[in-house]
Amino acid sequence: MDRDTDIGGPQGRFPLTRNSVLRAVGDPAPDVRERGFAALVEAYWKPVYKYMRVKWRASNEDAKDLTQEFFARAFEKGFFEGYDPARARFRTYLRVCLDGFLSNQRKAARRIKRGGDTQVLSLDFEGAEGQVLAQQVPDGLDLEAYFYREWVRWLFEHAVDALRERGRAASKAESLLVFERYDLTEAASRPTYADLGHELDLPVTQVTNHLAWARRALREIVLEKLRAVSASDEEFRAEARQLLGIDPR
Repeated sequence: MDRDTDIGGPQGRFPLTRNSVLRAVGDPAPDVRERGFAALVEAYWKPVYKYMRVKWRASNEDAKDLTQEFFARAFEKGFFEGYDPARARFRTYLRVCLDGFLSNQRKAARRIKRGGDTQVLSLDFEGAEGQVLAQQVPDGLDLEAYFYREWVRWLFEHAVDALRERGRAASKAESLLVFERYDLTEAASRPTYADLGHELDLPVTQVTNHLAWARRALREIVLEKLRAVSASDEEFRAEARQLLGIDPR
């Protein structure tokens, strides 16, 4: 799977540590703050774009410009520095900031022109737009739930990319192949363990072992990413319980 954005660069340039991204966003050192913000954009730009398209009915081109402008304005004006983890999860706070930004933009009837003073980020809007067009969004949809769903989808896309990188580095090509053929296959056409073992000339026990490694590694990666964008340990554990049904320490 191709990466949707190169913002933040390879993970090695910005190792994800406990709450590191949100702390870095408020860091007084410009280089640390910039890298933290780039990681934050990487974590949230796609759900932000889709939310604009679905809730605010922004056109494809307007949503591209507004996504760029929202993050540029947030960086310049320090939108996220006022976040209080005691009041809401950061994801909710970001969405409230986004609604306020879009409301002000609509009132001003100001369309952002790409290529002006705004720094243009490298984001794969075409990929995001393809997903928007492929979705069936029912009338009356809970848009807070929609934003959460799209954030989860994007989180797992990133995590699967990271799993592939980890697997290649650890010479786990066979484990990745089993994982892709089983866990990334639609349920209706998913093979049984026995069929997959026959296809790949593996005993069922080996299929089980490969899947166990991949699932364990994927969960570790998801937890690393959740921890990086959570403002507190309490928020991190709450997100993990909601998403994975576990209570990490």
